[in-house]
Amino acid sequence: MEKITILVVDDDSEIRDFIRIFLCNEGYHVLEAENGLQALEIVKTSSVQLIILDVMMAHMDGIRACLKIREISRIPIIMLSAKEEDIDIITGLTTGADDYMTKPFSLLELTARVKAQLRRQSYSVKKPEQDVIVVGDLIIDGAMHQVTVKGKEISLTPLEFSILELMASHRGHVFSVDKIYERVWKESSSISDNTVVVHIRNLREKIEVNPREPRYVKTVWGVGYKIE
Repeated sequence: MEKITILVVDDDSEIRDFIRIFLCNEGYHVLEAENGLQALEIVKTSSVQLIILDVMMAHMDGIRACLKIREISRIPIIMLSAKEEDIDIITGLTTGADDYMTKPFSLLELTARVKAQLRRQSYSVKKPEQDVIVVGDLIIDGAMHQVTVKGKEISLTPLEFSILELMASHRGHVFSVDKIYERVWKESSSISDNTVVVHIRNLREKIEVNPREPRYVKTVWGVGYKIE
């Protein structure tokens, strides 16, 4: 069986080495890049199934690299950041990243997140075609992996699409943050993980006329989210 290839992008060679050794021991093939420019070239010329991308790098940082990669590929991207401020996290996910981790991080946790992203990617490729879901002016085409609002196509990340499709397929059902994480990421949720909240916020920015007064993705305070 051909090995899954993971691209590790970080300007710190020691961090790249640690990640490479650990992932290789898990059976993955690892490519390395020390900045966003190198990463972009590798994505264009090699078959890569997942990217681990640091934010702070010279020449082309992780945010710009993620934007460029998203122009040509939907490869799952896990971003690494030494900063814990929410704005960095939100910016990272808005660019199309699928997950994030702050440094220092556990290699065991990183590997678990890698496996979760690969499982989700495999599931999204293999799942059968679904009927078109219509919620007012919002149309979700599962087979085409396409979303439109009032006839305008909306560009969503794979995780944003999965969250939207999950709730739209179960209209009226309230999903807790933990349940969304378990259903979309295919792993047990972490109490400290606000990834779902950030993705919901970004999703609203894209599909709602007024994200502060959402028409589609509604908050049930103290419980979770739903689409009516």
